[in-house]
Formats: sequence, C-alpha cells, structure tokens
Amino acid sequence: MKTGTQQFLMESSTGKREYQIFVSKPLEEPPPSGYPVIYLLDANSVFGTMVEAVRLQSRRPEKSGVVPAIIVGIGYATNAPFSSERYYDFTLPVAVSELPVRPDGSPWPSHGGAENFLKFIEEDLKPEIGKRFKVDHNSQTLFGHSLGGLFTLYVLFENPYAFQTYIAGSPSLHWNKKWFREEEDSFLFRLNQGNGHISLMLGVGELEGTHKSGMNENALELSKRLSLKDSGVNVQFKEFEGEGHLSVLPPLINRALRFALKRNVPCKE
Repeated sequence: MKTGTQQFLMESSTGKREYQIFVSKPLEEPPPSGYPVIYLLDANSVFGTMVEAVRLQSRRPEKSGVVPAIIVGIGYATNAPFSSERYYDFTLPVAVSELPVRPDGSPWPSHGGAENFLKFIEEDLKPEIGKRFKVDHNSQTLFGHSLGGLFTLYVLFENPYAFQTYIAGSPSLHWNKKWFREEEDSFLFRLNQGNGHISLMLGVGELEGTHKSGMNENALELSKRLSLKDSGVNVQFKEFEGEGHLSVLPPLINRALRFALKRNVPCKE
C-alpha cells in the first residue's frame, strides 16, 4: 500500500451492510480550511487511478488546476473490480417490469437500496472521515460511473447540498429515468431552500452513443433541462472522443479533478 493510503471495513448503521473503505491522504499539510474531499464509488476498480492522477497533478496546482485532496473510495470486500452489491446500493426501487433487459437474459441482482446507501455516506462515513482528517466541508465531491453515475444524480436530486460537486460518468439514467422527470420540481424546490454553489459534470464516451439505452442522449437531455430551468447549478456535459463505457474513465477522472478542485487553486497575481 502506498504511503498516505489506508483501508478499513465499515458497517452501515442502516441495513447492516459492509463496505471496504479506501482512503488516500495528501502528504502535504492541510490548508487552514482543511483538505477538499472526493468520495469515489466503485473504489475497487478506480481508486488507484484517481489517487495517482491527484498525486501527479497536484505537484503543480497552479499549472494543473488540481490541488492536494483526500480521496475516499467506497468499495466492497472483494478482489474483483466490481461487486454485484453495487446494484442494490446505487439504484432506486423500480418494478421488475420496468427494468431494462439484462444482456445475458438473467435476472438482475437485488436493487433499490439507494436511500440507505446515502444514509450510510451521510450518517456513518462522512463523520468518520471528519474524525480522522481535517477536511473542508465546503469542498466535497461525489464521483460515480455507470450505476454509480445514476446514484450520483440521485443524491444531487434528493439532497443537493450533501456535496458541492457531482461527477456523473456514463450515468445509467435508463434505470430510473421516470423518477428523475417526476422529481425535477422537487429538486428545484430543495435547491431554493439552500444557499451554496453546486456544480455538475456529466461525462460520457463517444462510442456509448450507439447503446440501446440511450445513455448519451439521456445525459445530454438532463444537462439541457437543468440549464434551461435556470436551476443555478453549474452544469457541464462532455462527450469524450473515441472512448467507450470503460475506457472513458481515465479521461473522465482527469477532467473531473480540474472541475472539482479548480475553485481551490490560489490565484496568481
């Protein structure tokens, strides 16, 4: 394990589910406001990629736009890059008849636990990270890809001020597309009840545009709707040329780091 990184198991107080938590802490001393934090879903697959990207790029923040930050990866006790547990944690309840057909025709794993997973992050994980490290509670990012991107958007709509920045890569909006349309007005109401700056990046791979789920179209449509409604959310949509569903992750991470951490870069006179 690299210097500055650690792993530990956490059990949720709601639902009694277990998670493998990966943490990377900068070697530099924290700024007076504390370290910015990026909470990363599917940590078993991409934690190392993000940690290395931050480690290299934060050496020259005035050039890269990336400052040292704590990376908190939420994963599972498995050696595989993905766990089937993610289907439950990242999705909302939906009738089986409304689910997309699985490529191999088999039933989907248990799903619909997004509410409890959000409670775990807010009520269990964030307080634990706050005890262990000096964090900037005004600079917190949630990063998710695919079903993780779906969950990221769920958090934005359900509790918009839980994070200041949301990165939703290749979001599987087709799982709960109806819910997002129905909740749009409630989301705008929740936004108006708070007072803070929120940013959203939606990133997809160009080659995903041919997928029957309409992933790219759904993400672009959402970005346009939020922009047209003058929600006050800083929304960016990016389609990465020549990239597919998995290959989009490295360029998405690079773009996401600048998007999430740019406000923390000191301005030069």
